[in-house]
Amino acid sequence: MLSEIAREAGQRFGDRAVVVAADGVLTYEELDRAADALAVQLSQRGVARSDRVGLLLPSGGDWVVAAVAVSRLGAVFAGISPTLSVPERATLISLLGARLTLADPTLLEGLPLRAEIAVMKPGSRAIESAALEPVASDFPSPAFNDLAADHVAADDDAAVICFTSGTTGQPKAAVYCISQLRGIQSIDLGPGAEQRWGGGSPMLASTQFAHVGMSTKLPWYLRLGNTLHVMPRWRAEDALRLVAQHRISTLGVVAPQLALMLRSPLMDSLDLTCVTSIIAGGAASAPSLVREARERFGAGYSIRYSSTESGGVGIATAFDSPEEDGLQTVGLARPGVEVRIADEQDSPLQTGEVGELQLRSAAVMQHYWNDPSATNSALTADRWLRTGDLASMDSTGRVMLAGRRSEMYIRGGYNVFPAEVEAALLEHPRVISAVVVPYPDEILGELGLAMICVQDPERPPTLEELREHGSHLIAKYKLPDMVVIAQSLPLTTAQKLDRAAAQTMAMNLLEA
Repeated sequence: MLSEIAREAGQRFGDRAVVVAADGVLTYEELDRAADALAVQLSQRGVARSDRVGLLLPSGGDWVVAAVAVSRLGAVFAGISPTLSVPERATLISLLGARLTLADPTLLEGLPLRAEIAVMKPGSRAIESAALEPVASDFPSPAFNDLAADHVAADDDAAVICFTSGTTGQPKAAVYCISQLRGIQSIDLGPGAEQRWGGGSPMLASTQFAHVGMSTKLPWYLRLGNTLHVMPRWRAEDALRLVAQHRISTLGVVAPQLALMLRSPLMDSLDLTCVTSIIAGGAASAPSLVREARERFGAGYSIRYSSTESGGVGIATAFDSPEEDGLQTVGLARPGVEVRIADEQDSPLQTGEVGELQLRSAAVMQHYWNDPSATNSALTADRWLRTGDLASMDSTGRVMLAGRRSEMYIRGGYNVFPAEVEAALLEHPRVISAVVVPYPDEILGELGLAMICVQDPERPPTLEELREHGSHLIAKYKLPDMVVIAQSLPLTTAQKLDRAAAQTMAMNLLEA
């Protein structure tokens, strides 16, 4: 699927840029040609249909060329984020058991000794040996055509592997087949997705390409003829300059990124009238953030809920929904997605009852790679995805999150779910983002520590102000017992709140 779309996109969009990044500008025509050449090199190193190939590469043109080249052989690519630590990258490569891993020369440290590694020098669009000896890459297209002309992708062929962030334990490898990629394309683009070409626009890449939001959606990005602008490192000022310069109309961000953009002095000096819609995922959005973003950008604001296993699609609020919806609900199921709230036996619950949020769609992963036990825990027999998130649903179908069972702590015999406390904190007009973690107490067992980011660090709300404000929203025993002002909250490589890192930060603060 990806291979065929990239081929036709090369013919349709020619010298239009597909990626603008640190490793140069890559056009659609160049992508098609370079992918053919790289596919031949991969084949020479033993990569064949159904093999797994790791992409330990920075987000950019080389990454896209590699993904398409792997697909042209009927093999499966798996992005490994360069932002991970050396041990984390090694863990994923070992988990993948790849035929080959393509790696940037700056990322070779600590890779498993038994792993088969090939180096891609930035901007080369070709691979070298581990000793950095160049290998010829100017194979003509007929060489590739002779190699793979007989390969026709089937719907049940594995195509992409996306790693979970590991916030609930060891990371897992979610497998997506061609059928799931079609499902994601259909949900994102709507009816007639398979026939739709063009209409794309400049886009700002806000996450690593290894993220599910890029790896599984690359086919329809190419189908639309989008141009992806990639920053070597995300910075609010650089993001705003790119938006203004390239007239980017849709901002795909996580709430903390948007808060930093709104704080920047460039918000008042750049022409940002091009922005018409903001899509925020990964975390809750405070009403004050939604309000300010809508006012200053003059744009609609939609909050998205999804996961790696759901294919990056799931639930969304409307662009014009009330500001408070970002805390009270994550919205309605997107067209093509089914949602239910279930008990521990996977039986649907009644309206308003709290249970596990479960999703089902054509986009949900096929299975976890080489882990049938985890697959059975994640998917029911009729392919409902158990998200592990607690939620309820109202009579209109709106979903309200209540946290995760594993995050709950017990304060004086009462259960406290951090997500509920965080939602109350975000209602305070001076709070931008918040995370609540437990810490031990000799009398009550556990207490709650809130780490918050605020609009004005010079005038942060006090613990007493936060407790007074929150007491009108939740029971007093749920309110935080301690507050810490932070410049930013830790995020995973998937741009979601990293609760484990937040817990460690809290413990370090308490021990200091």
